[in-house]
Amino acid sequence: MDSAATDRFDTGRFEASRNRLASLAYRLLGSATDAEDAVQDTFLHWQAADRQQIKVPEAWLTKVLTNLCLDRLRSAQARRERTAGAWLPEPLLDGDPMLGPADTFEQRESVSLAVLTVMERLSPLERAVYILREAFSYNHPEIAEILDITESASQQRLHRARRRITAARRGGSGEVGPATARRIVEEFLAAASSGRTERLVALLTDDATAISDSNGAGPAERLLRYDTPQRVAAIARAGFRPTPAKRRLAGGTPGVHYALVNGAPAILFVLGDQVIGAVTFDIAGSRIATVRGIAAPTRLVRLTGAWRQHGPDTPLIGQW
Repeated sequence: MDSAATDRFDTGRFEASRNRLASLAYRLLGSATDAEDAVQDTFLHWQAADRQQIKVPEAWLTKVLTNLCLDRLRSAQARRERTAGAWLPEPLLDGDPMLGPADTFEQRESVSLAVLTVMERLSPLERAVYILREAFSYNHPEIAEILDITESASQQRLHRARRRITAARRGGSGEVGPATARRIVEEFLAAASSGRTERLVALLTDDATAISDSNGAGPAERLLRYDTPQRVAAIARAGFRPTPAKRRLAGGTPGVHYALVNGAPAILFVLGDQVIGAVTFDIAGSRIATVRGIAAPTRLVRLTGAWRQHGPDTPLIGQW
């Protein structure tokens, strides 16, 4: 095989792993943009390596990518500590290959916005061990090899990560059926749009929380947070009721669509073919525990791209 054919063959071997690598990087970094960069950096390492000496390409690529992501997490950690809690993951439309494996509850949970947010509180190594074990089913000897730690250290970090994530879960670890989730979100939208505060409060858990990225305005990574059902209901009523001023700010009259984002029910505000806002919901039992509002354009780029390939549906509100 000549060098050109070898390069094509080796590129094909990398491309066969691309989606898996992107899914791993997204879980580690919480950002599709950063995940894409990490995958590209891994490809550059692959091109520069003596590939004839690599016996198991999948294992080699996993190790390189994971450690590149750990470097990114460590370099970003100081900046995030200065704005502790002021970070939201980048949302992805269900069906995006970057969401990766979703056969088990643990795999689906590991890519939820709730768990991606909680994982920001873990150390980079705890985060890596948790994801490699729970989402990709690596055993502790394999994780130890990938991260250059002992098997005992891998087990200890997994135990700590599981404990912290379990403690941070809202309303247990069960999953709500799709029909129930959609009904609850539609009731929330109807109550918020019409200003029915009492109905909104009834739809929320007693410890409900709302978080918004404030449209990316003001200081970078600045979040707005509301921590009681009454405050959540008030901000939802104010935010969801359409007004001429809001339409001017949006640049037109968006449609409001129901969608699944990172496995959770969501409302998307769509203007033309552009997603200008996403509101996601964590549901505990039959009530809403967390509402997240994401409107910063940089966080909606990939979601918008996926939405443009999404088949037409009937909007919840045709003209908001």
